[in-house]
Amino acid sequence: MYDVLIIGCGIVGAAAAFELSKYQVRVGILEKENDVANGTTKANSAILHAGYDPLPGTLMARLNVRGVALARELCQKLDVPYRACGSFVLAFTPEECATLDTLKARGDANGVPGLGILTGDQARSMDPQLSDQVQAALYAPTAAICSPWEYCLALAETAVRNGARLHLETEVTGIEKTGGGWLVHTSQGDFSARYLVNAAGVHADAVHDMAAPHAFTIRPSRGEYYLLDKAEGSRVSHTIFQCPNRNGKGVLVSPTVHGNLIVGPNAAPVEGDDTATTAAGLDFVRTTALKSVPSIAFGQCIRNFAGVRANTEIHDFILQEKDGFVDAAGICSPGLSAAPAIAEYLVQLLNDAGLALEPRPDFVCERHRTRFKELSPAQRADLVAKEPAFGRVICRCETVTEGEILEALHGPIPPRSVDAVKRRVNAGMGRCQGGFCGPRVVEILARELHLHPEDIQQDKKGTWLLWGETKGGSAHV
Repeated sequence: MYDVLIIGCGIVGAAAAFELSKYQVRVGILEKENDVANGTTKANSAILHAGYDPLPGTLMARLNVRGVALARELCQKLDVPYRACGSFVLAFTPEECATLDTLKARGDANGVPGLGILTGDQARSMDPQLSDQVQAALYAPTAAICSPWEYCLALAETAVRNGARLHLETEVTGIEKTGGGWLVHTSQGDFSARYLVNAAGVHADAVHDMAAPHAFTIRPSRGEYYLLDKAEGSRVSHTIFQCPNRNGKGVLVSPTVHGNLIVGPNAAPVEGDDTATTAAGLDFVRTTALKSVPSIAFGQCIRNFAGVRANTEIHDFILQEKDGFVDAAGICSPGLSAAPAIAEYLVQLLNDAGLALEPRPDFVCERHRTRFKELSPAQRADLVAKEPAFGRVICRCETVTEGEILEALHGPIPPRSVDAVKRRVNAGMGRCQGGFCGPRVVEILARELHLHPEDIQQDKKGTWLLWGETKGGSAHV
């Protein structure tokens, strides 16, 4: 029996596992996909918001500011790409200038440090390609960007290193209350635990309803994005927002930690995990973004994608405990920013419910990943001499070596798909989007996992790359 069983391993589930692994507690994590960070966490804006947007007094406000401060420290300790770039909220009209005053007052009440309102000229002096129509901007120096999937992976890996057990491809199908806690039915058998944490994202309402009377409804909202080539990565140096509206924070333009430019999202209600991109949605994103930065060269787009946000009717994070069942639901933006603070809050709820928290004396809070292209020539030569696999470049766009892929495959949470490799080492993240390195990655995965190449998947279960019969192998028809 586990002390705590976490359902879902996106950023919130991973952060909760990380926080619980600081204590002598038996922690299990159930994830229905074949990798962590395979839902909203891998398909968002990658922004760590400063905290001026949430209404004062809400959990969002309190945990956003705390979470973004924790993220800076965690990304450093766990070797997660992070950049403190700051952000602007642009105003184009006198009415929007008044909105900036409201946002600043809200941010001051939330404890956001360093907020200031700039003139249009002042903002353009810091980011010259902003539109000439910008009249003013709210500047938030504590906003940052990160690699969201690697942030999640780093937290989950650290939890595993400290004793947590991750069960992938394990979908929850039912939950029963027992005398000693909870019995969870899954696609991989039954699990028992004294306490449950529901971090199931878009499916959090369905998981809640398995254990308790209906209390909230997830209303999924899809956001579509452009990812532009590194040729556009220096178009802006800050994250650029427009004034928020009833649909959220609106379309942003931002650098990424990998050197690209990201533009989006829109907001459209959908059913479930509908991550399709649409011509209308992308056209809206493009037209809206050009208002902020007219010079964006959308012809440099290397990928479009969409993510689904877990909105609810409550307009705040749902963090609550009853009978040892803890909900972490409605974690829409600023969920990535708030994640480590949400985890602290969840652990406190569990402690208040009776979970004993004895610190783990041997807790390990460090992680390092080899990034060959960031090494000096002397460091590269030394590494290749020790391990020749680092001398074989697999992904030319991102200069990712076979040694880095092998390192990931022998890590605490080995990748099971081509995209899982991409999320760990960036192979396939560049201009050709895996056109060159994809077959090589399949070859390495098949060899190291002792599988036939036709058994390797692009991403989630069922995303086969090779179909039909192959000599000596199986068939997918």
